[in-house]
Amino acid sequence: MKKTTINDVAERAGVSKATVSAVINGKPTVKASTRERVLSIMKELNFRPKGQARNLKRTFIDKSIGLLIRELDNPFYTSLAVGVKKYANQHNYTVFISSSECNHQNEEKITKLLVAKDIKGTIIAPVMNGTVEIDHLFRLKMLNFPFVLLEEVPGIQANVVSINNIDAIKKAVKFLVDLGHKRIIHFSGPEYASHAYERLKGFRQAFSESPLIYSDDLIIPCGSHFHDGLNKGLDYFGKKENQKFPMAVVCYNDVVALGLISALQKLNIRVPEDVSIIGNDDIEFARHWSPALTTISTPIEELGRKAAEILIHNIEAKERLKVKKLVLEAQLIIRETTCAVKK
Repeated sequence: MKKTTINDVAERAGVSKATVSAVINGKPTVKASTRERVLSIMKELNFRPKGQARNLKRTFIDKSIGLLIRELDNPFYTSLAVGVKKYANQHNYTVFISSSECNHQNEEKITKLLVAKDIKGTIIAPVMNGTVEIDHLFRLKMLNFPFVLLEEVPGIQANVVSINNIDAIKKAVKFLVDLGHKRIIHFSGPEYASHAYERLKGFRQAFSESPLIYSDDLIIPCGSHFHDGLNKGLDYFGKKENQKFPMAVVCYNDVVALGLISALQKLNIRVPEDVSIIGNDDIEFARHWSPALTTISTPIEELGRKAAEILIHNIEAKERLKVKKLVLEAQLIIRETTCAVKK
């Protein structure tokens, strides 16, 4: 089957090639009714406009996808990239990795660049910041540019591969309750990550399903980096009024948990005798730290592999495919940073 061209779109829509080009480039010279007809034909024919690389040799460009992550220094994304790369390489695709560094404007710029450079599709860990604009995602859909999100974005119908964060945190809290803990707090994640809201929701729901009483002071705003866990740990546990042991902390992710362990060691507070700690992600460092971290193990590589599989399937499809939303389950891995409360 021959590849659909801009000429095919123009002929089907009954307009000139220049008009189709103007629609693709978002120029205001095209009437709204004409724009809608052209965009409808583009979707019907599964046409994807080529970027600025159209004059280069196609062998390399045609087999490339993007991976847009949020934090270059987060080991979670390293494992994710491994999963993406393994699947992509098996299907002869090259992966271009970029990072928004948790900045929405960066995310917008990078998505535009991916389209302009004629990358065939991308996987995105989106920056969610309050009422942030998602026009760049709508534009990707308008251009029929394939993409897969790693978190649900309200208001956008797109392929999503994510983790069941709510149930994962509920498992962690229930485990701590079963160990006899009555004071459990949550070092919560950053505002730009919907995972942070999901984990917070799971934490609250876990309390409603236990004998414990929830209150807002159990939520300690933290972040997603090692230094966030370290600094917040020193600040929170450095205050005598917060040293009510035994206590347990469920952390947003593993690197925060490892930062917290370092803070407690500096304060001569014992882990797990005084404070039990649970992380989230099960990064490589978690199992080799001292003490080894009890954590929620998420199938990170599988997350990347599934996202790449859905993306490449959409890239190579000869017709539009239905939107897929895949949620992977996590499991609790018990190591050395948790223990039962002595009676």
